[in-house]
Amino acid sequence: MLFLAVWSILLAAQQSWAQIVTCYSSFDKRTGECSGLLGDGVDQDDCCLNQAYGFINDSGACQSCGPATWSEWSSWGACTVTCLEGVKQRRRRCDGVGECPGNSAVLETKSCSDQDCCPGSGGWTDWGSWQPCSVTCKSGTKVRRRSCTAPPPSCGGSCYGTDTETASCDTFQECPIHGGWSAWGAWGKCSGSCIWEQPRFVPTRTRIRTCTNPAPSLSPPGRPCGGQTEEQEDCSSLPFCPVDGGWSQWSPSGSCSVTCGLGLRQMTRQCNSPAPKHNGRPCVGSTTSNALCNTATHCPADGQWSEWTEWTLCSRAGRKIDCKRTGGTQRRTRVCKGQAFGGNPCPEDYSESRACYYLKDCIMKGKEWSEWSDWGLCEPSCGPDSQKARSRNCKPDLTEYSTEVGIHDAEAFFWGTPRVNCPELEGQRRKLEQKEPCLNVPECT
Repeated sequence: MLFLAVWSILLAAQQSWAQIVTCYSSFDKRTGECSGLLGDGVDQDDCCLNQAYGFINDSGACQSCGPATWSEWSSWGACTVTCLEGVKQRRRRCDGVGECPGNSAVLETKSCSDQDCCPGSGGWTDWGSWQPCSVTCKSGTKVRRRSCTAPPPSCGGSCYGTDTETASCDTFQECPIHGGWSAWGAWGKCSGSCIWEQPRFVPTRTRIRTCTNPAPSLSPPGRPCGGQTEEQEDCSSLPFCPVDGGWSQWSPSGSCSVTCGLGLRQMTRQCNSPAPKHNGRPCVGSTTSNALCNTATHCPADGQWSEWTEWTLCSRAGRKIDCKRTGGTQRRTRVCKGQAFGGNPCPEDYSESRACYYLKDCIMKGKEWSEWSDWGLCEPSCGPDSQKARSRNCKPDLTEYSTEVGIHDAEAFFWGTPRVNCPELEGQRRKLEQKEPCLNVPECT
């Protein structure tokens, strides 16, 4: 008895530690949404036997079973203003289990301008003369117009108001009233509720109308209505006497839909006991029934590359190359993570190397100033103090360095930032920076 009590306590504790989720057979990396419901109340570890699956926990958001990776950046949103300068933004998500590597930014903002000018309103001309009355008897309407040209609007603007004005007019002449049919009345009841097959009998129905919409005038005389006051038709749309459908027995359960992770086992039935006939009611319900099945087997997990390490120091075995025109090499590596249960290894190589010159902190002659760089992102990405920046740098004179290094004549990379002075530009000799506020940035939420 004591053993059973202890076992019950341990089992209850294990269940309380388990993360219970709603499991799905697909996670869309593009939208971040789950699809293909497998079941509720599933242990997260069981659901994530397949890293292609997704789940929803107490947070209410869909999560990927795979290792944490950044989604693609969304498209840039619309500019915050329609004219002059504003900003636009884009976002990304961290999908998967764990923390995403590298830069943790989920929002980026940059300046934009859809139109260099804002619309300006125009002015109306004076109203033109009234046009003739629209009728030759009784009352009608007359119209006059004006144009938006005094002055014309600018930059896609318009005039406030309408270019047309309408007024009533009276000819002081009586008009003849011609007869008009009223709307057809509702169809009467069919003389039967269904069509008999043998012998064939089709019920009929009737409707009527009157010449009262309007009635023809006597003086001046109006024309009477033409046509029939009564109409009859067959009730040909009535169904044959119906036979309602009935379900067959469920077929035996099939095998599990997957060979790893969670899947579904399906049973089927048919609406043929009897089949519906002559518009009889079809069977109510589904022809298939799914039950959750667990293979208790991990699915293959493909390897994913980690971020590249920083490039190693530019060096050459047995020689000092600091600040010299002697080439060296650099190397960086990455790690294939997450490969398990027969999954594919990471493609391509785990290391890279390149030819280089060591220029870090070297004192060099300046050649010329670079052009202004593009404006950077707005920082911070929201709020009233967001700014953008750009820069110009003093470029070192590299004309005495060969662009090809080593036995394979590889193109060299100039590693490190040298100390360079150029002719003075706005009081600076090495780097010139410019900052401006980003306009119309949304508030932080």
